[in-house]
This record gives sequence, C-alpha cells and structure tokens, in this order.
Amino acid sequence: MTSRLQNYRFWVLTLAAVLMAGLSLSLGQWQLRRAIQKEALQAAIDSQKRLPAIDNRSLSDAKNIADMMHRQAVLHGTWQDAHTVYLDNRPMGGKSGFWVVTPLALEGSGQSILVQRGWVPRDFKDRTRLPAVETPPGLVSVPGRMAPSPSKLYAFDGVESGRIRQNIDVAAFSAEIGAPLPPASLLQTGAASEGLLRDWPAPATGVDKHYGYAFQWFSLCALVVGLYVWFQWVLPCRKMRHSQRF
Repeated sequence: MTSRLQNYRFWVLTLAAVLMAGLSLSLGQWQLRRAIQKEALQAAIDSQKRLPAIDNRSLSDAKNIADMMHRQAVLHGTWQDAHTVYLDNRPMGGKSGFWVVTPLALEGSGQSILVQRGWVPRDFKDRTRLPAVETPPGLVSVPGRMAPSPSKLYAFDGVESGRIRQNIDVAAFSAEIGAPLPPASLLQTGAASEGLLRDWPAPATGVDKHYGYAFQWFSLCALVVGLYVWFQWVLPCRKMRHSQRF
C-alpha cells in the first residue's frame, strides 16, 4: 500500500513539474518573441526619426498617415484657438495637469491637424480655472513629431464637451468643429514657451520589460526542474545509499 501511494505521489509530482516547467518555458519564449517584435518596432521608429522633416505638402500628399508616425515635422498654419481643449489628468514630470490641444489650420490646404502643444499645471483650489496659455495669431511655424491621437484615459460613457475634457475623439471632434482632421496629431517639440512645457517622454516600446519577464519565467522553469530533480531523484538516491551502508 505504501509503495503504491509513493508511486502515485511520484507520478502526480512528475506531471505537475512537467506542466509547470513547460508552461514557464513557453511563457519565457513568448516574452522573447515579443521582445524581438518590439526591437523591430523600435528600429522602425528610430528609422522614421532620421528621415527628413515633413511639411504641409508632404502631409497632404500622404496616402497613409500611419506611414508618417514618429517623423519630424514642421507645419505651417493658423491656430484655431476657439477650439483649444485641455485634457485633464495628464502628468508631466510627476505633476498633474493638462495637455493643451489646439487644431492647426494648415496653410495652403483645407485640412487641419490636432497639435499637442504642451503641458500646464492645474489649479487645485479651483479645478475649473484654466491656466493662461498664449496662442500667437496669424501664420505660425510649428515644429514637432508626428504622433498618434492623444492617448485616452478611462472615462464614463458620455459626450465630451467644453474646454476641459478627459479624452478627445478625433472623428467626433472633427464633426464638432467642422474641419477635417486626420487620425493623427503633431506633438509639438522645443523649449518651453507660451506658458507650456514640452518634456515629452521619448517613444519607447518596452523591450527591456519583455527581457525581464523572460528571465523571470526561465528562472521559474529552472527552479521547478531543479527542485523536482533534487527531491524526486537526488534525495531518494542518497537515502537509499545511506540505508544500504547500515
């Protein structure tokens, strides 16, 4: 009876160890594949940065706006200040505040583009008070890099309106202001000006994170195999040799 119980226990532990080791090994390999994919994506981003800066004409002629992502750009147009939006709960430098987004009517075309102009702190005593932001009139030249539309935060269902908003939906905002907007934005770069900070984080794909996770999964796999071998093979063999001596 004891022998059969030990045999049953051995095979249960063996199956559990094989399943756990196989799962952790598979997850580690998956994380490595993700890291390779992210490295390719990072290489593509870096390649885009080295291309010449795009202007109004090249942006208008683009067949696929996604091909312009992360490229440097210098766009010319006039600010549509009446449609400036303050996106709430957007941190920069560890402080909470607003991202200021203003459409730029591009010179020489009927198009506009959303410009993420920079960051301003909020007034915590009066949460409805908007900080002062200068918006130059007339034709302006705006340097930056092409980026996806402003990232979205969790928000309750409802129509976003007013100057302070949680998110901005490009299609809905385009209809709201009566101007065509591409599904992209210009992330304005440069030194702080017009009351705005522009310490944007560099685009990162998180490659190191995947390598870290892969190391953890492979370490768990090695630990499972090591414990199994030690407790199911090494220790029993040592006990058997010890008992045979006496």
